[in-house]
Amino acid sequence: QVQLVESGGGSVQAGGSLRLSCTVSGYVSRSYCMGWFREAPGKEREGIVSFDSDGTPKYADSVKGRFTVSKDNAKKTLYMQMDSLKPEDTAKYYCVADVECWWVGLAHVPLSFGALGQGTQVTVTS
Repeated sequence: QVQLVESGGGSVQAGGSLRLSCTVSGYVSRSYCMGWFREAPGKEREGIVSFDSDGTPKYADSVKGRFTVSKDNAKKTLYMQMDSLKPEDTAKYYCVADVECWWVGLAHVPLSFGALGQGTQVTVTS
C-alpha cells in the first residue's frame, strides 16, 4: 500500500519561506503524476502544483513564480519550495499522486486521488 507522508510545515512570517517534503513509502509507478493541493477553512480546495513523470511542473496562478516543485527519485521524495509566502497561503497542504495530472486549475477538486497524504499545516502571519 502506498503512503505519502508530508513534512516541513510550520509557521512563518509573510515574505518568508518554507520547504515541504512528501516522501513515498510503498510502490508508486514513476509514470504517476504527483503534486499538492491545499485546503483552508471556508475556502474551496485548491490544486496548486502538479509534477508529471516527465518532470514537467504545472502551477496554479496563485502560486506561480513563488512556489517551485522538484523531485528526487532516489529518495522517493517530492519537494515544494515556497517563497514570498503570503497570509493567504495559510492552509493545510496535502501531497497527492495519481495516474494523470488533473487537479491544477479546477474550480472544485474532488478527493479522487490515487494516493493522498495526511497533510501538513502552513501558517503565514502578517
